[in-house]
Amino acid sequence: MTVEVVGGVISDKEKQAYINHVRNKSNGADVKKIIIRIDGDFVDLEWHMNEVPFDRIRRITGYLVGTLDRFNNGKRAEVADRVHHGYDDDYYRAYSGLLEE
Repeated sequence: MTVEVVGGVISDKEKQAYINHVRNKSNGADVKKIIIRIDGDFVDLEWHMNEVPFDRIRRITGYLVGTLDRFNNGKRAEVADRVHHGYDDDYYRAYSGLLEE
């Protein structure tokens, strides 16, 4: 973990107190970087977490799968023929009133 202090100087004891605060707030998650911004009597804490790897699980044609490597050619064709029902950027802009008609 890296700790960066911006806008002033603090003691090692105070720095450790902020590190402990961040660890407590992040529920023991893996913290990658802490930025301590000092502004007079105020302190702003920013922290970044390490990425957590995960496997994508999709429901495809009645099965919960992570990868398609065990599918036969028929199931692979069903996957290729699927219609995506997501929304594009124009939908979100129109919904929020940002897209003119």
